[in-house]
Amino acid sequence: MLIGEVARRSGVSARMLRHYESLGLVRPSGRTGAGYREYSPQDIRRVFHIESLRSLGLSLREIGRALDDPGFTPAGLVDDLIHRTRDRIAAETELLTRLCRIDAAEPADWEDVLQVVALLQALGSPSADARQRAALSSAQGVSVPVEALAEAALGETDPHVAGALRWALAQAGGCGPALLAKGLASPVAAVRQRAAQCLAEIPGDEAAGHLRGALADPDDGVRGRAALALGTRGAAEAVPTLIDMIAAGRNDTDAADALSGLAGDAAAADRIATAVVDRLARDTSDAAARGRLTQALAGIPGTAAAGALVELSRDADRAVALTASYLLWLRDAR
Repeated sequence: MLIGEVARRSGVSARMLRHYESLGLVRPSGRTGAGYREYSPQDIRRVFHIESLRSLGLSLREIGRALDDPGFTPAGLVDDLIHRTRDRIAAETELLTRLCRIDAAEPADWEDVLQVVALLQALGSPSADARQRAALSSAQGVSVPVEALAEAALGETDPHVAGALRWALAQAGGCGPALLAKGLASPVAAVRQRAAQCLAEIPGDEAAGHLRGALADPDDGVRGRAALALGTRGAAEAVPTLIDMIAAGRNDTDAADALSGLAGDAAAADRIATAVVDRLARDTSDAAARGRLTQALAGIPGTAAAGALVELSRDADRAVALTASYLLWLRDAR
């Protein structure tokens, strides 16, 4: 079969077939009387083998070894190809992400494109100062892609940079809450805590909805951040977690303040006081926890809290009884 017919049937151009021949990958077995190359069925089969191996990402040099070296084994090369392909996919994915973020910034010209690229590079800088300046650049009217801000915020460990990123996300709005909600699904507790802290600073029902979901998180820190944020928004769902925080001594002062803020009407105040009393009944052996819970009743108005303090003023634990008596005296003085 002549080279033109081989090219037509195999889909490999005549020019590429000549290149294969120059590299010694496939040599036509014969020549016609006029001197034209003539490919045998074995030659054509070798062409198809070459194309099959090329489709796996092998170089022509590797293909030559694979086809001609009897001792060549594919295992090592295939493993290397897997690693190379994964690296290439990771690089391409990173490039695609960067391009999408540039597109989301809606650049008007190449100056805008270059500005966004510089900001993205700064957000990934090893310098905390550079990352902080990039996060705060929106204060100068520079558009920073929300996706990049959210990703940076979920991974940031420097407290100053993290604060700047949370501020920038709160200003950006848009899809910020949805992006941060993905962080709440992270297997890493520290990432979930950062996500909850960011959502706490974003106003609106969407962020509050994600924070309500975080109340069921297995990590104390995530639940605590969500409860404190929801408490300031008047969400009664935060009450059980806030009481747990007081009993455990985790941000107990902030948790008590949040409970006090939630006790805005008589009915709510009585429900919270009843919940605190129920917890006191369960924590009978932990004197420190009972003391903190008793102190928390100081910020709860209403008859239920007052009645609880009267009972606690007669508590067997002297410290609890004295605390309750003092709080009752303060109430009477007011």
